[in-house]
Amino acid sequence: MNLKLKIWRQKIAGTKGKFVNYTVNNVSPDSSFLEMLDMLNEELILKGEEPVVFDHDCREGICGACGLYVNGRPHGPDNLITVCQLHMRKFKDGDTIVIEPFRARAFPIIKDLIVNRSAFDKIIQAGGYVSVNTGSAPDANSILVTKENAELAMDASACIGCGACVSACKNASAMLFVSAKVSHLSLLPQGRVEAKERVRKMVAKMDELGFGNCTNTGACEAECPKGIKLTNIARMNREFLKAAF
Repeated sequence: MNLKLKIWRQKIAGTKGKFVNYTVNNVSPDSSFLEMLDMLNEELILKGEEPVVFDHDCREGICGACGLYVNGRPHGPDNLITVCQLHMRKFKDGDTIVIEPFRARAFPIIKDLIVNRSAFDKIIQAGGYVSVNTGSAPDANSILVTKENAELAMDASACIGCGACVSACKNASAMLFVSAKVSHLSLLPQGRVEAKERVRKMVAKMDELGFGNCTNTGACEAECPKGIKLTNIARMNREFLKAAF
């Protein structure tokens, strides 16, 4: 496959960026999207040009590092995948592919396609954990949890914090991410002890960091690579109201 790439290049945060056109040839349909970018960077390095900077780590859809906007969609034209799991067979020979970073005030651009998503870490630090003594593994496993709650908690805990929900939302809301973290702890007995304090602190930190409000368009769920459900937002809202009263 021969492809035309239109990639956002920006030296550092706060500077003016622009789209730059590239071509990459002889791309295997079975290669991943990041492997295709590796091919481009190898060519640029051989020419003495600066390679395109993009974020990645596990390349197995686990870490959530590889956040890219591909042809107007977070993680590209496929469902329930991260961009490292996107394969070039989703494109056609001669296609033009537009690649840009996630856009959100709370995710400032570091360079080229990399954004700073430490805002998510700050939300977790505000309360996304269990600090009470729940005993050792045998003690914790002896606490009965209903099958429904166990499955819902497991589904919510699948969130990898990639930021696709924020980039897909017209308001750059982090409600799906925060609700997933609130849900997976509040559904379990070990997390109920601090449930009220947790939801208050995490929501307050989310607002402080500049994320927008949720208007229930569902774009976050549609683009989430792990299929996190909007019902988690409803659960978080209920938890927040209970905490307020």
